[in-house]
Amino acid sequence: MVTASYATWMLEQEARALLTRLKRVKPFALHETMLPAASLLPAAQTGIERYLMRGRQELRRLIRRYIAWLRSPSGRRAAPAHAQRLFSLLRLRFNTVLTQFDLFDDALTQRSENEVGVWLAGLEAVSADALVIPGHYYEVPPIICYLDRGIGAAIRRVRTRLPGGGENPVVMIRIPRERMVGSGVASSLIHEVGHQSAALLNLVNSLRPVLQGMKRGSGVYNVVWSLWERWISEIVADFWSIARIGIAATLGLMGVVSLPRAFVFRLSRDDPHPSPWIRVKLGCAIGQALYPHTQWQHLAQLWEDYYPLDELNAAQRRNYEMLQATLPGFVTLLVNHRPQSLRGASLAEALQVQNRSPQQLQTLFSIWQQQPARMYQASPVLTFAVIGQARADGRMSPEQESALLGKLLTHWALRNTLKAAADCSAKPQQPNLLPAGYCQQNRPVNYSFRRIT
Repeated sequence: MVTASYATWMLEQEARALLTRLKRVKPFALHETMLPAASLLPAAQTGIERYLMRGRQELRRLIRRYIAWLRSPSGRRAAPAHAQRLFSLLRLRFNTVLTQFDLFDDALTQRSENEVGVWLAGLEAVSADALVIPGHYYEVPPIICYLDRGIGAAIRRVRTRLPGGGENPVVMIRIPRERMVGSGVASSLIHEVGHQSAALLNLVNSLRPVLQGMKRGSGVYNVVWSLWERWISEIVADFWSIARIGIAATLGLMGVVSLPRAFVFRLSRDDPHPSPWIRVKLGCAIGQALYPHTQWQHLAQLWEDYYPLDELNAAQRRNYEMLQATLPGFVTLLVNHRPQSLRGASLAEALQVQNRSPQQLQTLFSIWQQQPARMYQASPVLTFAVIGQARADGRMSPEQESALLGKLLTHWALRNTLKAAADCSAKPQQPNLLPAGYCQQNRPVNYSFRRIT
């Protein structure tokens, strides 16, 4: 057998092997096992499945076109090095498809874990509730939550680029496993939701020019205002969390950033996260501006007792003194900011923070103690705010909080599942989950169903 013919034959075998392995990558609906209450809502699962199927279909088309080219006269005449180079590109594309599959698979596999799977579905109900604001400023995208190691949460926002290309069809929120289950999980969760909300409302881009103007006219504080601008993305997310769940947000933040002093006081112009020390102080200042109450001064003083400034060197102390000097003006700017996307409303007005005052949350907790059923009827975000306030006031122990939130997460997951089932029953003509002709294109694989119900 001549070299060119042997190379063509070998590459065709490898390409056909790629097709064979690609057929074994099935929709999640066919191989993930989980309780119905732990399942993704139809919008999230449909978005993921359709995105991945489009990638597999495109790769299948490219492989078949490559095989046809190998069998053509031009392919048989091509140099083995050229044919191999084209095949290597297909291999890279194949691995990209698998990387994107694994990206979602890592999150969905946890849905089969005992209790955890249902709690994740409950957290998705909390996330969706935290994204909703009166006024219909945007459509709430599908959300999936999953757990991972580490101390910080993270988000992959909807419509952002995925590895290998293409837009993410859902919001993916990673929660630290150590945060499960307590009111601190809401702090991390809703902070990440704040990043998605800020993107949908274009908040960061609307704030940056204002901060740049402050920087230009601030004299010796120019460097400090540069830091506020550098940190604004994380600060807006913190603001969203405090506006939605009150003091539970700042207490949860303290739980995350209570680190050795070297990390707490580290100032970096390259890090989008504020220094932990000033970040907690900023959280207390935002809370005081939104919900005036002595609890914020007490919390700020507690943080200073944990990490006193008098142990810093002179340069570090001066930096933090300048940050604190500009903090009131920065908070005022943030609270009263009126972006075009909110149609003239300020952030505080759009988020209706008047419904989250400590006094109101304390009153609700007293009512719920007498009438527990009303707690299960309230919105998930309001419930977290009330429980977080009760923890801060010492009216609920950590043990009581964990047990109660476990029940509530299960309740919200089940409620969403039943609602989704009812919605599907009311709309029997929903579009198929799989693209038209998918099963015919992938014979002999026999898919037993084509619709998520």
